Amino acid sequence: MTRRFPGIEGIALGLVCLVAAAVFVLPLGRLFWTALGRGTGPFVELAGNDAVRRAFLNSLDSAAVSGLCALVVGACLAGLVGLTDIRGKGVFVFLLLLPMMIPPHVTAVAWIQALGPSSPVLGWLGIAPPIGTAHPLYSRAGVIGLLTIQHAPLAFLVVLAALRGLPREMIEAARTSGAGPVRLARRVVLPLLAPSLVAAFALAFVSALGNFGIPALLGVPGGYVTMPVLIWRRLAGFGPSVLSDVATLSMILAVLAVLVVGLQGWLQRRFRVGLVGPPQPPLRIALGRARPLWTAGLVLFVAGTLLLPLASLVATALVPVYGVPLSFATATFENFADVLVRQSAPARAFANSTLAAGAAALVLALFAIVVARFGAGMERRGRLVGGGVTVLAEVSYAIPGLVVSIAFILVYLRPIPLLGLSLYNTLTLIFLAYLTAYLAIGLKPVTAAAGQLDDALDDAARVAGAGFGRRIRRIYLPLVAPAAASGAILVFLTAYNEVTVSALLWSRGAETIGTTIFNFEDGGYTTLAAAMSTVTVAATVVLMALLDRLGRNLPAGVVPWRF
Repeated sequence: MTRRFPGIEGIALGLVCLVAAAVFVLPLGRLFWTALGRGTGPFVELAGNDAVRRAFLNSLDSAAVSGLCALVVGACLAGLVGLTDIRGKGVFVFLLLLPMMIPPHVTAVAWIQALGPSSPVLGWLGIAPPIGTAHPLYSRAGVIGLLTIQHAPLAFLVVLAALRGLPREMIEAARTSGAGPVRLARRVVLPLLAPSLVAAFALAFVSALGNFGIPALLGVPGGYVTMPVLIWRRLAGFGPSVLSDVATLSMILAVLAVLVVGLQGWLQRRFRVGLVGPPQPPLRIALGRARPLWTAGLVLFVAGTLLLPLASLVATALVPVYGVPLSFATATFENFADVLVRQSAPARAFANSTLAAGAAALVLALFAIVVARFGAGMERRGRLVGGGVTVLAEVSYAIPGLVVSIAFILVYLRPIPLLGLSLYNTLTLIFLAYLTAYLAIGLKPVTAAAGQLDDALDDAARVAGAGFGRRIRRIYLPLVAPAAASGAILVFLTAYNEVTVSALLWSRGAETIGTTIFNFEDGGYTTLAAAMSTVTVAATVVLMALLDRLGRNLPAGVVPWRF
């Protein structure tokens, strides 16, 4: 069926193209043009630079090793939670996914305080390292270890979703035929999970490749510099050719990320196994008498990876000076008073992050609704535009956030022609960068919901005389609104806590939560960094709890930890 776009429908399609050009094509195109405009000479020069070569190899090393470790940890946890009869699955899934929502720099701050010589928790236990010894996390192993903890929930989420789609009859037939756990996993489960395992590794790899907070706080003191940190250093150093050099470095990182995503798609197609049949309830392997032991092990894992650093974070925020033991005599709320009341920068940061993340979540939810509507429609031009924007969103999400910020600096460093309006060093520029970096998060649930709608609904309304706007408002919007709301909340949670995108875009008056915490820790104000991090974690938990409550009225799988 071929349809023409009359009136408001054509205007909506044009606006989608205009927004896509402004926040995707123009910034990323300018980045590639700046990097390639000087030919191959800068690439050859950078390839011969020892600092660049080490940073590139360190990025590959940390992303590959931490991605593999995150895959192993996440897959094991998903198998325990998804395939067994362990109790408290909802609570465990919520707690296991919580580190993913905590900002990476907050994770780094928490673990620095948890394992250092001045650790309050280790001090209580009498096992703190001696004062003056090197911090164990300031090393390659520390960076890789925290990247694993940060991104294991991503692999856990992907594999857990895949386990729900396993054909139960194949597994039961193998067990009936005498296959033991090892052979069952090797011959049945792993081949069926191969595409999801590849996706989980690629997601962890790309996320680690663009991570800035953990390598900046742990790698720099340990002499383990990665590409995002090197880009940040180069841009902070200024110079006549700094933007061109940084654009070249950013392009190298962007191309690597896109290549990994492309390799992921090829491997998934190669390992794909076609399955037929209706959905079935997930397999539940009885743990029997061993269930209390497995439950205790899972509790210890959550306590070690979540409660230990958070307890150290809170304890550090409650002392007047870092290193002072926490007791009833030394406990104080002065640090919380400073970041919440006395100092203006933290208060502005909370307001700016709330405003920028909230506006981005709202705009992306509305934009995702329109894009998904055209992408799932029957008109060829609409499908092409919707599909093209979806591809741009996926590519932009794969590109590290620091590269996205460089692209926006290149475009908006000078005032906008004709308008004379300057967006550089403003919160508006951070907001626009959020649109580019996080559209894929808001678009995925809406696209899935729109793909399940029957075109007959739109056709019936069209025959009855309803225009495009009325069909969107009365039919399409009510059906996809829950998924759009879920995507918007996930966008807000991600943007609210980020530091990678805004690390190069913030300025005085346009601080974000992430940059303020990073600057506190980098400047030696550890107790203030801990206090602000504690407030941020508390806000994140509250927002996730609200999303969890909203998820009770949404279809299964819309909220990640509600299965």
